[in-house]
Amino acid sequence: MEIDPRTADGLPFHEVDEPAPVFTGAPEPSGDEHLRHLQRVPLFSGFNEKELRRIAALSTILEPRAGAVITQIGDAGDSFFIIIDGRAAVRTPVGAGSQLQAGDCFGEMSLVDGEPRSATIVATTDMRLLVVDRAHFWRLLDETPELMRRILTILSRRVRGLEQTIRAILQGPTPA
Repeated sequence: MEIDPRTADGLPFHEVDEPAPVFTGAPEPSGDEHLRHLQRVPLFSGFNEKELRRIAALSTILEPRAGAVITQIGDAGDSFFIIIDGRAAVRTPVGAGSQLQAGDCFGEMSLVDGEPRSATIVATTDMRLLVVDRAHFWRLLDETPELMRRILTILSRRVRGLEQTIRAILQGPTPA
């Protein structure tokens, strides 16, 4: 899969002469290794081995290099991502967002509402990502209701954070 080397504002994340980063073709880890990766992800804490094996069966692991654009604002969303290792920067239409790290997830909004990506996510370090594609996302949520509850909680916290940011912007700077 080719990775788009541009941000939403058209500026490159790497030197112009440097080739665009691509997801590595690293071999898929063995079943047990895949399971060990899942056990380290807080989103799956408390899941039993059967549930983790089902998640492993419905997901793949990708290893983008630092600088790779993982999602691009406006693109169709076809995957949900969970960071196993590494960090990524979030860029939205209003500017740079937060840093994502191991245990964080992204991409679920486009799968839930069918709308284009709302943020560009760029690997700031080499990463290891657990990826669930659209075809398996809903099946995974149906089969693991606790995961659905956790994702709804994440979405709710994001909406509340956005509301707080908007409120702070509208109120303007606090007088000293």
